[in-house]
Amino acid sequence: MTEWPGPPIPTRRGGVAVFARRGVKVVFSLVSVTILTLTWWGWQFIGDPSQGFATTNIFEDNGHPPAKPLDGAIDILLVGQDSRTDAQGNPLPREVLDMLHAGVSDGERQTDTMILVHIPQNGKKATAISFPRDSWVEITGGFGKHKLNSAYVYAYNDTSKTLQQQGNSDLKDVDAKAKDAGRKNLIATLEKFIGKPKMIDRYAEVNLSSFYEITKAIGGVEVCLNNAVKEKKSGVDLPAGKSTVEGVQALAFVRQRYDLQNGDLDRIARQQAFLSGLANKVLSSDVLINPAKISDLIGAVKKSVVLSAGWDLPEFAAQMRGLTSGNVEFHTIPTQGDATIGGAAVLRVDPAQVQAEVTRLTSDGQTAPTSTPATLPGAEAVTVELFDGSGSPTMATELRNLLQDKGFKLAPDTKLSTRNSTVVRHAPGDEAALALIKQVFGTAVQAEADRDVAPGKVRVLLGKDFKGAPAAPGDVATTTSAKPPASKPAQPPSSAPAAPSTTPIVAGNVPCVN
Repeated sequence: MTEWPGPPIPTRRGGVAVFARRGVKVVFSLVSVTILTLTWWGWQFIGDPSQGFATTNIFEDNGHPPAKPLDGAIDILLVGQDSRTDAQGNPLPREVLDMLHAGVSDGERQTDTMILVHIPQNGKKATAISFPRDSWVEITGGFGKHKLNSAYVYAYNDTSKTLQQQGNSDLKDVDAKAKDAGRKNLIATLEKFIGKPKMIDRYAEVNLSSFYEITKAIGGVEVCLNNAVKEKKSGVDLPAGKSTVEGVQALAFVRQRYDLQNGDLDRIARQQAFLSGLANKVLSSDVLINPAKISDLIGAVKKSVVLSAGWDLPEFAAQMRGLTSGNVEFHTIPTQGDATIGGAAVLRVDPAQVQAEVTRLTSDGQTAPTSTPATLPGAEAVTVELFDGSGSPTMATELRNLLQDKGFKLAPDTKLSTRNSTVVRHAPGDEAALALIKQVFGTAVQAEADRDVAPGKVRVLLGKDFKGAPAAPGDVATTTSAKPPASKPAQPPSSAPAAPSTTPIVAGNVPCVN
């Protein structure tokens, strides 16, 4: 493995201190969804809007197909960078950074948001797949295994140092070439991780500056929180229930990383919920038939969006003109829980499981969005004893069906008096069985070691707080009775933090999130 001195890898995750002195780490790529429709409607009202975008030539010599995909489907990688410059490399004014609670940049170039958007040939739907930044994966380029968000920075640092050692003293040229190397390595790493070489044919990268401007240009985006939130580092200060956010509060809503019950997975849910609202707003008549808003929106996007070269935006937008907000769906790759590797707090992922899920989500028309979840390797060795205290006439049956689909053995069910919280009991030291059952119930489920439970068995005491088991973050709903969340759903007991929702977020709804 090539070791390279560069920005330190974060060593703590979730609601604790993740970055010393950093504090910004924003979901900049959310604004890129506007590209799906802006150019088509902008062409109608104000002429060719595709002129003036900053571009990067990363596919021509990278073994990828031309910008027009051979299979007709379009696969876009949306990337968010913690950058204090605009698309042209100009530093953002200090007053803008202060207003956005951006803090002080420490030179890192880790990609905090990575979303693969798959659009079939007919252009009438879109599937967005989020990749958690802390996923522990093999980084291409000979850099070994690291967090996914370091693929860009390792290649950037390596290229920058090499060019300067070769005598290139033009730092602006070095920076531009190092950025392209970072982008190429990120794409190659993701394609290797999902087992689909040369799949990605479009790239869109955004940073701080336009996020503020875009949400102001469209008059805000509607979001919904399960609980009131006030957090100093991000600047978020919003009530429970629905709110319309723009500018500073829109940025704060998606950038909060501290004090979240489920760490980065909750932040990803925020990203997806915001993207849902943003797509819904951009595709609404309020924006599409308003030439002034279209013009302002395109101008805001051009300030900081970098697109891959060769992207025929008018042609692309024409293909997308049948897209409606209700046909944009958001998922997250399956994960296997937190771990500490080499002193770094990371998120475990199984490449085979991820590849199967990405294949399912991008196999246009071949697999229904609500297909049966994949069997968990090793689940056949675990027997689940289910004690139903949920008070629901159907929940235990639905959970039993899910556990069987996942490969677990089931002992006969036992009915209990109604209880408040769900508890998983396991044999002392039987971490393997517990880890498997957590892939169904989520890592936040309450677990207890119990000497009365035999090794290889797990006893599940189902409570009223159980609303449907998360097979893996981003999976489809796991109970047949799952419905889109209400604007202000009931809260779980304080002793049992809510696990991330696994129902796909669909644009057009206003899902409530942590």
